[in-house]
Amino acid sequence: MHAPIESHWAAIKCILRYLKGTSSYDLHLTRGSSLSLHGLTDADWTRSVDDRKSTGGYIVFLGITPVSWKSGKQRTVAPSSTKAEYKALADGTAKVF
Repeated sequence: MHAPIESHWAAIKCILRYLKGTSSYDLHLTRGSSLSLHGLTDADWTRSVDDRKSTGGYIVFLGITPVSWKSGKQRTVAPSSTKAEYKALADGTAKVF
Protein backbone atom coordinates (compact mmCIF):
# COMPACT_ATOMS: atom_id res chain seq x y z
CA MET A 1 0.00 0.00 0.00
CA HIS A 2 2.87 2.35 0.76
CA ALA A 3 5.02 1.31 -2.19
CA PRO A 4 2.83 -0.17 -4.94
CA ILE A 5 4.55 -1.72 -7.93
CA GLU A 6 3.32 -2.28 -11.48
CA SER A 7 1.71 -5.67 -10.69
CA HIS A 8 -0.37 -4.04 -7.95
CA TRP A 9 -1.71 -1.44 -10.39
CA ALA A 10 -2.49 -4.18 -12.91
CA ALA A 11 -4.51 -6.05 -10.28
CA ILE A 12 -6.42 -2.88 -9.35
CA LYS A 13 -7.25 -2.22 -13.02
CA CYS A 14 -8.49 -5.80 -13.40
CA ILE A 15 -10.75 -5.44 -10.34
CA LEU A 16 -12.13 -2.10 -11.54
CA ARG A 17 -12.87 -3.52 -15.03
CA TYR A 18 -14.71 -6.42 -13.40
CA LEU A 19 -16.76 -4.09 -11.19
CA LYS A 20 -17.60 -1.87 -14.16
CA GLY A 21 -18.84 -4.89 -16.12
CA THR A 22 -21.03 -6.17 -13.27
CA SER A 23 -22.49 -2.87 -12.02
CA SER A 24 -25.94 -3.82 -13.31
CA TYR A 25 -26.05 -7.06 -11.24
CA ASP A 26 -28.37 -6.85 -8.25
CA LEU A 27 -29.38 -8.86 -5.22
CA HIS A 28 -33.17 -8.78 -5.23
CA LEU A 29 -34.54 -8.70 -1.69
CA THR A 30 -38.23 -7.88 -1.50
CA ARG A 31 -40.22 -6.71 1.48
CA GLY A 32 -42.27 -9.88 1.84
CA SER A 33 -39.46 -12.33 1.21
CA SER A 34 -38.16 -14.55 3.97
CA LEU A 35 -34.70 -13.72 5.24
CA SER A 36 -33.88 -17.27 6.24
CA LEU A 37 -30.32 -18.35 5.58
CA HIS A 38 -29.92 -21.81 4.08
CA GLY A 39 -27.45 -23.66 1.92
CA LEU A 40 -27.01 -26.66 -0.33
CA THR A 41 -23.89 -28.78 -0.87
CA ASP A 42 -22.96 -31.58 -3.24
CA ALA A 43 -19.92 -33.58 -4.25
CA ASP A 44 -18.97 -35.95 -7.05
CA TRP A 45 -16.36 -38.49 -6.05
CA THR A 46 -13.49 -39.18 -8.51
CA ARG A 47 -15.19 -38.08 -11.71
CA SER A 48 -11.82 -36.82 -12.92
CA VAL A 49 -9.88 -39.90 -14.03
CA ASP A 50 -6.71 -37.85 -14.49
CA ASP A 51 -6.03 -36.91 -10.87
CA ARG A 52 -8.89 -38.72 -9.03
CA LYS A 53 -9.80 -35.57 -7.11
CA SER A 54 -13.43 -35.12 -6.20
CA THR A 55 -15.52 -32.16 -7.26
CA GLY A 56 -17.57 -30.38 -4.64
CA GLY A 57 -19.44 -27.20 -4.08
CA TYR A 58 -21.97 -25.26 -2.12
CA ILE A 59 -24.46 -22.44 -2.51
CA VAL A 60 -25.81 -20.26 0.32
CA PHE A 61 -29.14 -18.44 0.01
CA LEU A 62 -30.60 -15.49 1.93
CA GLY A 63 -34.28 -16.04 1.28
CA ILE A 64 -34.36 -16.95 -2.42
CA THR A 65 -31.26 -14.90 -3.31
CA PRO A 66 -27.92 -16.71 -3.67
CA VAL A 67 -25.29 -14.79 -1.70
CA SER A 68 -22.27 -17.14 -1.76
CA TRP A 69 -21.22 -20.13 -3.85
CA LYS A 70 -18.21 -22.18 -4.83
CA SER A 71 -17.61 -25.17 -7.04
CA GLY A 72 -14.56 -26.96 -8.29
CA LYS A 73 -12.05 -29.66 -7.57
CA GLN A 74 -11.07 -30.40 -4.00
CA ARG A 75 -7.44 -29.78 -3.05
CA THR A 76 -6.85 -33.37 -1.94
CA VAL A 77 -7.93 -36.80 -3.12
CA ALA A 78 -10.93 -38.07 -1.15
CA PRO A 79 -10.61 -41.78 -0.28
CA SER A 80 -14.40 -42.33 -0.45
CA SER A 81 -17.62 -40.74 -1.61
CA THR A 82 -18.58 -40.12 2.03
CA LYS A 83 -15.37 -38.16 2.61
CA ALA A 84 -15.97 -36.11 -0.57
CA GLU A 85 -19.52 -35.25 0.57
CA TYR A 86 -18.26 -34.39 4.08
CA LYS A 87 -15.63 -32.01 2.67
CA ALA A 88 -18.23 -30.19 0.54
CA LEU A 89 -20.54 -29.98 3.57
CA ALA A 90 -17.75 -28.61 5.77
CA ASP A 91 -16.93 -25.89 3.20
CA GLY A 92 -20.59 -24.87 2.90
CA THR A 93 -21.16 -24.88 6.66
CA ALA A 94 -18.10 -22.71 7.21
CA LYS A 95 -19.65 -20.07 4.92
CA VAL A 96 -22.97 -20.05 6.78
CA PHE A 97 -21.42 -19.76 10.25
